[in-house]
Amino acid sequence: MEIKLGSTILARIDAVRMSEAERQVAIGAMHDANLLVDGFVWVANKIEQIGERLFLRPSLKH
Repeated sequence: MEIKLGSTILARIDAVRMSEAERQVAIGAMHDANLLVDGFVWVANKIEQIGERLFLRPSLKH
């Protein structure tokens, strides 16, 4: 999980004074947010691919 979230984010979470339970909740929230962003990026890429297939096809006349 450290590679996915990045060492900078984990270092910032570790630097904050909080209990270990709160730290785990923060890391879990960052992991969930990362998954959500990955999902949005995936959907955006798929929409872009579909748009290219639908609207940028070469015409039969050319």
